[in-house]
Amino acid sequence: MKTAIKLILAAGIAGTLFSSCGSSSYYVTERPVEPVYVRPAPPYANAYWVPAEWAWRGNTYVYVNGYYTHPRQGHVYRQGYWRQSNRGQVWVHGSWR
Repeated sequence: MKTAIKLILAAGIAGTLFSSCGSSSYYVTERPVEPVYVRPAPPYANAYWVPAEWAWRGNTYVYVNGYYTHPRQGHVYRQGYWRQSNRGQVWVHGSWR
């Protein structure tokens, strides 16, 4: 019985955590104001800067600072951008392609 309860709780927590990972689009009438953020110095040679993004949290977009990472061989990073639609503006996340 305890195992079943633990499995149900784990499934509920996993569902909550991964529910924001879907490809849902959240539209706003006005873009949020981008804060001023100074890029830090690269931590190692050939570090690639992944630009800041917007993430939907709660009922609003929040700014997520950029970060350095190792470049992915054979891939190019496509930076995120705001896209206008008839429903408003939506953030399109950046990704490696």
